[in-house]
Amino acid sequence: MEGDDTLRLRVFDLNCWAIRYLSKRRQERVRLIGDILRQERFDLVLLQEVWSEQDYSDLKAKLGGCYPFSHYFRSGVFGSGLCVFSRFPILDTLLYQYSLNGYPYMLQHGDWFCGKSVGLLIIKISGIVFNVYVTHLHAEYCREKDAYLPHRLVQAWELAQFIRHTSKAADVVLLGGDLNMHPEDVGIRLLRGWTGLRDAFAEATRFEGCEDGCTLVPNNCFTVKTELLPFPLGIRIDYILYKAVSSFTVKCEELKTTTGTALGTDIPFSDHEAVMATLHIRRQGQAAGANLGTAEPMLVDVVTEARTEVGVGLRAAQRQRYSTGRMAVLALLLLLLQAAAALGALAGLADGQPFPKLSFSLLAFLAIGVLLLATGLHLFHTMEVKMLQGTEEQMRMALRALQERP
Repeated sequence: MEGDDTLRLRVFDLNCWAIRYLSKRRQERVRLIGDILRQERFDLVLLQEVWSEQDYSDLKAKLGGCYPFSHYFRSGVFGSGLCVFSRFPILDTLLYQYSLNGYPYMLQHGDWFCGKSVGLLIIKISGIVFNVYVTHLHAEYCREKDAYLPHRLVQAWELAQFIRHTSKAADVVLLGGDLNMHPEDVGIRLLRGWTGLRDAFAEATRFEGCEDGCTLVPNNCFTVKTELLPFPLGIRIDYILYKAVSSFTVKCEELKTTTGTALGTDIPFSDHEAVMATLHIRRQGQAAGANLGTAEPMLVDVVTEARTEVGVGLRAAQRQRYSTGRMAVLALLLLLLQAAAALGALAGLADGQPFPKLSFSLLAFLAIGVLLLATGLHLFHTMEVKMLQGTEEQMRMALRALQERP
């Protein structure tokens, strides 16, 4: 605290890429991350992809003297991967798991098993109430044919709604995380427009780090170079966003990213570059209000664009639901035909005809397997349809409210 009305807050955000048995040199990198956090002594540390609770426990033990307060957000099969370290007391926490998060049968991607979520923690520093959010949205994988775009837009919308409805009592709102979206993507424009959050990179008085603030860069030895061929400088998908809600102003004095390997080593901290922001919070005479940050005519266009993409995903999910339902019906019919054939064969035993047990058993197991798989997928895509319909309806209501404002 610099004075009665001024606060300087240093924030560190990093996608750690700490996946047990899969991430390269994971334990060594976790140790290096702990070293830099102890050395720099940030006020607030937001981490993603810490999938191993043992890694979190190791960091907590190492950082306990510098960051006495911490929290690990648990969700999904593997966990959310989200955790926070703070120099200031954490008053409360809340986790919201996104309703859509990819597909369980896309095992090579695995996002569905991770329980992608947004974690909220409330801290109070010198009388200023901070709502701090940390999140990790679904990865893109293929920009030219992004099958996950509707799911990521649903996540962006739910994140925006979650922030709007939980931050009304806060003085300052802060969001950090791997959003897996480029700055010009519709999801980022939707999130920023609907919440009024400001981009620390765009607002920073001083910047130091990778060109254009990129956080996934080709010269990182852990990145997949082929995915970045269209982007020779890299891409910016990790963010620190903020806004003042009540009688405060927030400015980003300085923003930095890590660049390359950790000091004295031959490896970087992660496949992502870390983002470090110094925020200057000052009390002002009157309340700033909680207005939307984007001009309403522009916001109407953004919500309309997002709703269109969600509609595309909805129609694709409906086709998948129909296909899996038809497959389940066909498998059921096959089982019924087998039962009828088995009864006929059993009736023919009196005539001395042999009963082909092995053939019937193998075909029955196949039909049962297809029936169970198709039924499970049909139920999943039915839930997907409902979630997409619900989001599209929410966006339609939001558009109507925006258009009816004088």
